[in-house]
Amino acid sequence: MSAPRFASLDLLVEPPEGAPVAALNLDPDQVERDLSRLVLGLVEFLRQLMEAQAIRRMEAGRLTPEEEEALGLTLMRAHEKILDLAEKFGLKPEDLRLDLGPLGRLT
Repeated sequence: MSAPRFASLDLLVEPPEGAPVAALNLDPDQVERDLSRLVLGLVEFLRQLMEAQAIRRMEAGRLTPEEEEALGLTLMRAHEKILDLAEKFGLKPEDLRLDLGPLGRLT
């Protein structure tokens, strides 16, 4: 019996012929910076998702004013910390935007 196939995972390993492929290019001399860019980009993406969810909860009236204040402050501090860490690795905010290949760059 053969192992089950997962089409979505297959596309990551073997994209359709002619499809543009996003590549993770790591420079051996700058691997720490390149990996930092990738990790901080993912963290910033997750922060943006949490911010969007927080806005939806606020607009739906599901948060108290105190919760809104705490959540806003937390997200603001997280963003500042991400930018501080990026600066330590010589990265600019635009360096943290992930390139999703055919889907474009995250903002």
